[in-house]
Amino acid sequence: MNTNPNAAEPFYIDKTLYQGRPADENGCLAKELRAYDLLDQLGISYIRMDHDPTATIEDCHDIDRLLGIEICKNLFLCNAQKTKFYLLMMPGSKKFRTALLSKQIQSARLSFAGPEYMEEFLDLTPGSVTILGLMNDRENRVQLLIDEDVLSHEDLGCHPCINTSSLKLKTADILDKFLPAIHHDYIKVSLPWAE
Repeated sequence: MNTNPNAAEPFYIDKTLYQGRPADENGCLAKELRAYDLLDQLGISYIRMDHDPTATIEDCHDIDRLLGIEICKNLFLCNAQKTKFYLLMMPGSKKFRTALLSKQIQSARLSFAGPEYMEEFLDLTPGSVTILGLMNDRENRVQLLIDEDVLSHEDLGCHPCINTSSLKLKTADILDKFLPAIHHDYIKVSLPWAE
């Protein structure tokens, strides 16, 4: 038993891999259930793993290994004027370089967008940013950017709009079923690995 009140509690992962949504939906947030509903409606199958809240990509390493994927790093960005917003999906182990991305999408001075925009546009909170949040962006205020290395993998990992579960989905299902259904497109970007 941990008697030190300042010591971090061990990170809990239910190592069971579930097919589809939770059988018991008590305690699920409405936005999480909407994500499962949409995936089910579109015929997109997925494997789910439940765990303690993940706030950083480092928290996801054991989840990655158990799901056999690399959870995507999802960054919510904006330009200096806060008139253009972007959701960047990139491999979790890749370092983000603002200047290189800014040049590719011709948007100067990219920075992290505030949580108020994240909640307003995507109905998400920090730590739970996911491509599935784009289903809440009905006015298409957020442009999706996907690193080419994410596109090269058969599967991808993301949260179902809450960071207490992670999903493994087919990349093709996201590109060919999910994005058309929510009327979003994406821009492929090429971000280098650290030298």
